[in-house]
Amino acid sequence: MSFEQITKGLYPQKYNVKIQNWLRERYGKETAEDIWNRTKQSYVEYMKDLPDYGGKKGGHAAAIYGGLLIFSLYPLLPDQPPISELQDFVQTLFMGPFTALGKVFDLNRSADMRLIDAVFQATGRKDRKSILKYPAGFMNINEPYDKENRISRYRFTQCPNAAFAAKHGLNHVLPLLCNSDYFGIREIHGQLIRCSTCGNGSQCDYCVVGSRHPLAQQYETVTDEGGFLVSRRKEQ
Repeated sequence: MSFEQITKGLYPQKYNVKIQNWLRERYGKETAEDIWNRTKQSYVEYMKDLPDYGGKKGGHAAAIYGGLLIFSLYPLLPDQPPISELQDFVQTLFMGPFTALGKVFDLNRSADMRLIDAVFQATGRKDRKSILKYPAGFMNINEPYDKENRISRYRFTQCPNAAFAAKHGLNHVLPLLCNSDYFGIREIHGQLIRCSTCGNGSQCDYCVVGSRHPLAQQYETVTDEGGFLVSRRKEQ
């Protein structure tokens, strides 16, 4: 049985080449191959311990199974580099579509903010429907779009990646996934204002505005003691 069959088609093969190239550049061909083979073995073992999230039809399959790949990879890196050292690579790996979208999409435009909020609202409705069947999935709560101020808000009160990290002692790896959201929103000319995630608080709260929005100027993005990027209001 092939690796793809074992992982039920959920393994994100599109990341293979970039990760293998990164491993070879950092550790050399022989070590890279060993790490990669053990990463796939670890991935299979972790798969056995996952709840049913709805498979490929799940609204966040890429986030869940892509995250699982990073959870499988990081503990096997022989030098255990600081999370911050891998952040650029991971966010570029996962957020490439946002970079492409940013060439035509700009959250400083009212129409684009309305469109992105419509996407967030639709995702939230799908998540709330999905969790009735797959209770271990993402729990997403939307707030009405603030048309006057062009602000989109929603929050996750349950995150499979955070739950997995807590269960397997991988909270130190979780910021690699969470922090990438800041990069993704920035690539479409927006600003993510988020004071906590499910990994360092009770919820993952999203407030999204255009990068030139007055609210964006009132906050700064800092790294907390756990390695998570968080938004803090600037001192006056």
